[in-house]
Amino acid sequence: MPKKGVMETKKLGFLILGMSIALGVIMFYYMGSLSLQGQQLHCNPTQECRQVNSLLGVSHAAVGFLSFIFALGFYLLFFNRNEKSIVNNDIRQFIADNAERREDEDKFSLLLKPLDESERKILIAIKEQKGITQSTLRYRTDLSKAKISQVLADFEKKDMIRRKSKGKTYQVFLAENF
Repeated sequence: MPKKGVMETKKLGFLILGMSIALGVIMFYYMGSLSLQGQQLHCNPTQECRQVNSLLGVSHAAVGFLSFIFALGFYLLFFNRNEKSIVNNDIRQFIADNAERREDEDKFSLLLKPLDESERKILIAIKEQKGITQSTLRYRTDLSKAKISQVLADFEKKDMIRRKSKGKTYQVFLAENF
């Protein structure tokens, strides 16, 4: 059974279509009579002929506006989706994504608590840039090469990270469970 909002837009669509068809019939009758009047005047450059031509120009603009109203009514009648459900689905997805991301961030914060400052710096840098090289870690954390190697070896033993060889250095990734 259609919802109330959908029924209202369909009624509005019918109303707009009906009005635009009625106005269209009136406009085309008026334009026909203006055209006939112009033919009867043989369109000599008289004041009456100019009035007829200007009214024809205005009536053409009115037909354009009438076409827009007709198209709007047609859209409301046939192509209306339930925007409310689309928006609600988007909002639900956004909330679910944010809740999941927040949960991951909370887990990561808990993981950082027992670590010292240098270990925190390294782990945060690894999380921010997947596949960061050890040489880049050195610049981002402002720690010595030996300290970074030591901390990474400890993290690797605890299965917190994994390293992948890249030339003379290593790329560092968080382990899958982090």
